[in-house]
Amino acid sequence: MLALATRFIKEPVSLRLASEFLTVPVDTIDRCVGDVLACAEHLGIEATPDIVERIAREHLLALVNSAPPPRLAR
Repeated sequence: MLALATRFIKEPVSLRLASEFLTVPVDTIDRCVGDVLACAEHLGIEATPDIVERIAREHLLALVNSAPPPRLAR
């Protein structure tokens, strides 16, 4: 039952975030959403799609914003 509930949360959230973070690989987004779900479960927090999406978005923003700038050709 938990796996089914996780699937119904994970897939739509991953799809919405993938359309927003085009430079991040889809498997990275899926893993981030799965990690947020696992963390919420571990902490005993109800993992609603809205909460999972908001937390995963913050993690992905940190990932994107922490990437080094592209190197310029010499």
